[in-house]
Amino acid sequence: MEIRYIHPADSRPAISRVYEKSWKYAYQGIIPQAYLDSIPEGRWADNLDRSGLHTLLCVDGGSIVGTSSFCRSRWAQYDGWGEVVSIYLLPDYMGKGLGRLLMNRTVWELFQLGYPNIFLWVLEENTRARAFYERFGFRQTDDVLTDSIGNRNLREIRYALQSGS
Repeated sequence: MEIRYIHPADSRPAISRVYEKSWKYAYQGIIPQAYLDSIPEGRWADNLDRSGLHTLLCVDGGSIVGTSSFCRSRWAQYDGWGEVVSIYLLPDYMGKGLGRLLMNRTVWELFQLGYPNIFLWVLEENTRARAFYERFGFRQTDDVLTDSIGNRNLREIRYALQSGS
């Protein structure tokens, strides 16, 4: 198993499949099933090469099984912070320690980029992900977003990892 940066030759549709399968698994009962079922192949492929976005891949035996993306905060009120935009694994690879390795590397890379404070957004109802982030020292803040996904209003809460805390 290897964790590395995305290469130009890496298949963007294969990386997007990690997102698609993870969403369909992790968000069952949170996001309406009709929306999850309607996610098209390649939905996230075009987002992977956005300027300023850094993407890591978790590769097992030549297959892409996980991914994370991170960057400088996309939110003006958190200027100077690093942001974990996403972290996903194929469902068969969840619960095997790969998420921990991928998150450790993601946080380390953000520290290397000069961000001593890091945050992420997580769906309030996603208790499994929230527990995962809390194991890394991320703490819930009072910041909340309301998002509509599949005609359902969902709350996202901000978690922060601050140096010295």
